[in-house]
Amino acid sequence: MRIRIVDAFTDRPFSGNPAGVLLLDGADAFPDDTWLQHVAREVNHAETAFAHPLAPGGAADWALRWFTPATEVAMCGHATLATAHVLRATGAHEGPVRFATRSGVLVATPADDGSLTLDFPTAPLTLVDPPAGLAGALGTEPLTTLDTGPLVGDLLVEVADEKTVHALAPDLRALGAHSERGVIATARADDPDRGYDFVSRCFFPNVGIDEDPVTGSAHTALAPFWSERLGRPALTGLQASSRAGRVRTELRGDRTLLTGHAVTVIDGDLLA
Repeated sequence: MRIRIVDAFTDRPFSGNPAGVLLLDGADAFPDDTWLQHVAREVNHAETAFAHPLAPGGAADWALRWFTPATEVAMCGHATLATAHVLRATGAHEGPVRFATRSGVLVATPADDGSLTLDFPTAPLTLVDPPAGLAGALGTEPLTTLDTGPLVGDLLVEVADEKTVHALAPDLRALGAHSERGVIATARADDPDRGYDFVSRCFFPNVGIDEDPVTGSAHTALAPFWSERLGRPALTGLQASSRAGRVRTELRGDRTLLTGHAVTVIDGDLLA
């Protein structure tokens, strides 16, 4: 069985967010969950994606699931982008691909420039009071705090400025007490002429990911947040992790488009 490591939301190897991708080409169902979790733990990236083809003529083309090293997740953008990239690169699927997932049918559409655009549900944002202890755990005082709803499962926290986002060194154990998955910290870009409109970093200690390099699902919350403030539906976000990556977003009501590139860096055999 082939296993591939793909760097997503980047056009350069060793940047963006790495994901494991296993295409279960000859399967009509997923293997046992315990095996899937073992593989994800062995791959040990933020997510490993497992996909198998579905019968022609249905609402979706492939079934897709995502696992962190610790648990299955309900929605993952970068591993979906990585899976669509592998399907296109290997010739396993041509054109737009529809994935049946725990978050409904998600569509990935290729473009002539090599990018892929994901059609994801927009996160419903609810303004909330900052939980007691959040400022101490994050290491800075929140300006605005929002709940991102059940699919994303994070707190979205606006902080003072881009410099503050870059400097964050949170207490991850304390931070995990404040949301289901973790915390998205964000600020407006200091200089939009650099090619991005906002910055973010994502900390997900509750699913075994201290800091996620580039998080597609988080941008389904960042897109409506910043589109409202900046007055434009189409934006670019820089996720300012050590690997870094950019996500182009376009808000379309209850759907958000996420666009980026991907690069395969490892292609090998899974022997177990």
